Amino acid sequence: MNKSLNNNIKKIRPRKVILPIFLGLGIVGWFIYRDFDKIEFSALEFSYYSLLFIGLAFLMMILRDLGYIVRLRILSSNELSWLKCLRIILLWEFGSAITPSAVGGTAIATIFIWKEGLTLGKSTSIVVATSFLDELYFSLMFPLIFIIFSRTELFHVVGSSFLADQFLLLALIGYGVKLLWTILMGYSIFINPRFMASIVRRFFKFRFLRKWKNAANNMAENFEISNREFKTKNFKFWLKASFASFISWTSRYWVLNFLLIALYYSLKYDVYAQLLSVQDHFLIFAKQLIMWIMMLVMPTPGGSGFVETIFNSYMVEFVPVTGFVVIMALVWRMVTYYPYLFIGVFLAPAWVNKNFKKIKLKKRRTEK
Repeated sequence: MNKSLNNNIKKIRPRKVILPIFLGLGIVGWFIYRDFDKIEFSALEFSYYSLLFIGLAFLMMILRDLGYIVRLRILSSNELSWLKCLRIILLWEFGSAITPSAVGGTAIATIFIWKEGLTLGKSTSIVVATSFLDELYFSLMFPLIFIIFSRTELFHVVGSSFLADQFLLLALIGYGVKLLWTILMGYSIFINPRFMASIVRRFFKFRFLRKWKNAANNMAENFEISNREFKTKNFKFWLKASFASFISWTSRYWVLNFLLIALYYSLKYDVYAQLLSVQDHFLIFAKQLIMWIMMLVMPTPGGSGFVETIFNSYMVEFVPVTGFVVIMALVWRMVTYYPYLFIGVFLAPAWVNKNFKKIKLKKRRTEK
């Protein structure tokens, strides 16, 4: 099991921030270089309202993390302190930022929770429950936005019907994967807690994994016990956890709305006649949700490169300054993505050294 732990720990090494930063900033830099002459900087001037709404955008990110912290504390039955929950969430987001979107931080989140004091089985169960609540949000919201908006509105790409069709295809594939995962998790938690445990046991029967069979069986047993605990939780428990998830994801998607309002208040001409309508804001929200679902099929860390590229064509209709959409994409990612990379660079090494130093010492003593 030590080999498996070491492989997972390698995923959170700070040096891995280089690739997502290079991909994201590299593509944005190329777009800015290509369209620099087209950007109408003369249309902009500083406004205190702009500063206010940029501050509100950062507030949305704080609410997002607060929702995650509250949810983690609920799912741990208050066994994790507020400080531990904060540390786990920041590490989790760092892990998500440096791993492919399809993997996310869930592959190593179990280790974060386990090393903060819970059993390995309960840590696994919490990650499964968290994954279920996240995917449930998307599974419910995706059909809902199709009821509110037409396909043309949701997948409109200025000047390219081909791209619009490709975006629709990516979104449907991503949603299909998320819906299937939601059903599997829901079945495991509420109907048959032994389901995931049996998958773990069968998986470790393969010849090249048999050396970890005993450890896997212990994890499966703990997982089954703690998941049985989740099955007995009442409706109020799940309602609170679901509400915390709703606050987190909804706050994340309102970041761009506030940044766009800040941009509109930075225009020299009469902004009050140009502000986005309420319907526009909900459409921006819906498109962000679709972008996140499309990210699932992207192999790059945190969707780097892909997100900046798709933003340039998918959100251009909401950016009133010619050529400014790529800079808007950069500002948006600077608020929602890059902070976790920089926080993780300082937090992850200290956390790994603190929690895995004992393992290394034990290993050396055994070798002696």
